[in-house]
Parts: sequence; C-alpha cells; structure tokens
Amino acid sequence: MGALMLQGTGSDVGKSVLVAGLCRAFANRGLAVRPFKPQNMSNNAAVTIDGGEIGRAQALQALACRVEPHTDMNPVLLKPQADHTSQLVVQGQVRGTIGGGNFREARAALLPQVLESWERLRAQSDVVVVEGAGAAAEINLRAGDIANMGFARAAKVPVVLVGDIDRGGVIASLVGTRTVLDPDDAAMIQGFLINKFRGTPSLFADGYAQIEALSGWRGYGVIPWLAAAVRLPSEDAVVLEKPDSSRRAALRIACPILPRIANFDDLDPLKAESGVELVMVPPGRPIPLDCDLVILPGSKATLADMAAVREQGWHIDILAHHRRGGRVLGICGGYQMLGRVIRDPRGIEGPPGEIAGLGLLDVETELTSGKTLLRVTGSAMGQTFEGFEMHMGETSGQDCTRPFATLDGTRADGAMSADGLVIGTYVHGAFASTGLRTALLKSFGVASDRRSHASTVDAALDEIAVELERHVDVGGLMRMALGRER
Repeated sequence: MGALMLQGTGSDVGKSVLVAGLCRAFANRGLAVRPFKPQNMSNNAAVTIDGGEIGRAQALQALACRVEPHTDMNPVLLKPQADHTSQLVVQGQVRGTIGGGNFREARAALLPQVLESWERLRAQSDVVVVEGAGAAAEINLRAGDIANMGFARAAKVPVVLVGDIDRGGVIASLVGTRTVLDPDDAAMIQGFLINKFRGTPSLFADGYAQIEALSGWRGYGVIPWLAAAVRLPSEDAVVLEKPDSSRRAALRIACPILPRIANFDDLDPLKAESGVELVMVPPGRPIPLDCDLVILPGSKATLADMAAVREQGWHIDILAHHRRGGRVLGICGGYQMLGRVIRDPRGIEGPPGEIAGLGLLDVETELTSGKTLLRVTGSAMGQTFEGFEMHMGETSGQDCTRPFATLDGTRADGAMSADGLVIGTYVHGAFASTGLRTALLKSFGVASDRRSHASTVDAALDEIAVELERHVDVGGLMRMALGRER
C-alpha cells in the first residue's frame, strides 16, 4: 500500500482540488484510491455512509475516487464557532469543543485516532492521497501538529509541496519553506508542484530550475489555471470574499454572507443555472431591493449569526422584501433564524441564552446536545430529492403543520408560512436534485437548464485529471507513492 501527501506553502493554494484531481487520475489508472485529511477546519461538511460527518472537500475527493465518503477520510474536523472555540468532531462524531487555551495539547492527543483511521484506509487501498492543512511552514504551530509534518513523520508519508504562482512570490515561498523547516521535516519533502499558472509555462522555466537548485527538490510540474475547478463545491469560505462576475438573469437570488456561514455549497446548483443570478451579499452592503428570493444559509453559530443579521441591518431588508411579496428560504440554521425565537439553554454554541428570530415563521427552536446526522430521500413540490441533515436543534410550532417536505416516506421536514412566501428546511443538498430545482425555478416562471449537478461535478473532476496528466508527472508521483521513486 502506498501514500502521497500534498502540503502547501499557504492556505488556498489549491491543495483540495489537486488532491481530488490526483485521486481521479490514479483511479483512472486502475488503482484503488482513498483521500485522507488528518485534521480539517471547515464549516462545510457532508454526512458519510457510516453516519458521521467529514469536511466537504474530503467528500468530493471520495467522489473523485469513485467511492462513498467515510469518516476515516477526515478523522479530526474542527468547526469554528462564534466564541473563538471550535466544535471538535472526531471520527465523525461530536467530541466537544476546543479553544485557543487547549488547542495544541488537545489536537496532539488525537494522533492515535488519526493513525487508527489512517491504517484502516491504507488496508483497503493501493494509494492514499493525503491533504495537509494551511501552510507547511507554520513552525509556530509545529508542536503537537497532526495536520502537516507531524502526521507525515508519524505515518512516514512522502510530501510534495504546492506553491501558488498566481498570488506571487512562489520562488520565495517554496525555497523559504525549506529554509524554516526543521531538517527532519524538510527531509519528508520529495518534490514540489507549481499551481495556478496563467500563461505559457516555458516562461517560468528559469524560475522552475532555480527552485530545484535552491531547494534540492524535484519539480513535478507546472499546473495551469484549472477552469473546471469553478464547477466543484468549495470548502473554504474565502471563496465568498472574492468578487464574482455576476450576470443579470431572470431570477435574482440574494444570500447574506454570515460570519459563520456553513454548507454554502447548497447554493452551487442554483448558481449554475443560466436563468439565475446569485448575489452573495458581504457585510456592509444591503440585500438588493430587486431580488426575487432571499436565501438564509446554514450557520455553525445560529444565535451569533442572527445577531449579525441585525447588526448589518439585513433583518430590515428581509422583512421589507417579504412585505413587498418577496419570497424567503431558510436552510438549517437559516431556517431556525426565520422563526420567532432560538434558545440555547445548555450553552451549545456559547454562553446559555436566547435570541429573537425574524418572526417570518410561526416556529421556535431549542438547540440540543444531540446532533442529527442523516442522509435522506424526500419529496417536495411534487418532486423527489436526496440530501442530508446536519444540525443540533429541534424546531416546532404552528407552521410545522405545513411542512416543506416529507422525508424517507414518513417524516415531515421544515415549515411554510400561511401565505406560502416563507419556507424553512433542515435538508442540505436538496436543490442538487434536478427535479426539485426545476420546480423551484418554475414557481418563479423561470426555465431550468435541467443539467444534472452530480454529472457536472463528475465531468469537472475528469477534466482536472486530464489537465494533470498533461502538465504533471503523474506517473512519477504514483511511483513515489508506491515507494518506487524516492
């Protein structure tokens, strides 16, 4: 059994996409492949086949391997909350919280569970492709590390360092990483990749050679800007901070960017429709007056994000939108915000307390210590769909007698206002189903492209694998992973 780990010179250098692309490329070569990320920090997550949760990127990478996502693929998941702590998920299940005061000690103690999951994955695969977290050169975080070199050395996995040339300074970031690393850590690095190159690769030939000479590492390729990556779900909310070239379309949807926004990839299938313009509204800006639908997305800290909605004045915009006959959809935490009140008597998200919601639905929510993690099938708007639930809380009230959906043939989900303008649901991923998305657009008088979202994502993975085969020594990386090229 073999393994290969991609670490980065910084965050957002493209590690997640490259791991997914390599997983698909190796799978296309006939290998049994699995993805692995020892420790992840993200509020975008997915429910696994064994009833737990992992980072959304690892679920995508499992799809690239053509296997079901499993909790062993991401044994430690940190989900940031509002009070400078993170919910700690270990092997798919909530273990409590972790904060700055106990961060190093707590994560170091998790190495045995990380290696336990690692060994199980290795036993069922030819190659495991591992993704690091953040930057390899964060030597201030090296003590107790389980995400980068701490894991690589414990598991004896060779490392390839990824540099992002689009942000500039790629020579210094790669060679500088070699300079600051402990010699034993640096010895784990067997090569490097240059990512996000725009232009003619030959123009960087001298720089490439200089990196090889100064670092002593072998270069494995210069990867162009991967246009297909935009069709993949993003795990990092940093993508929401980047301006998007919005297009005017028949249906305008607005979504506020909450401080602890979660599972915002729920919106990807809608954004991909040619008849839809999705406007992500950053802090400091009002929700557009001319939008047709406001979507309140998931949240990892519902009470704090509800307070942020008021601080930004978005509650005024949403209530005015509704008075004008505009429609509102809340998903998971967003559904909870649509009700009259959200209570947290046990201090699940922070200090015990409660906050008034928007009052657009006659429901109220109480956060609970038990976490619902379920894959579901359902029916709504005359269409069937698939999705998953991932929430801590129970919602009840008069409007629940008008549920949005029926799940698994028997169970009611969500709520609808008496005027039909406001809908809440706990189901993530429902609008990836073509039928339900088509029905939603039709209710606004807009035709759907009727493209399969799953097929779109799968085709993007194939395109990325082809590009990697074209620009990267994939065979060399495969030999390295299998222990035949060191």
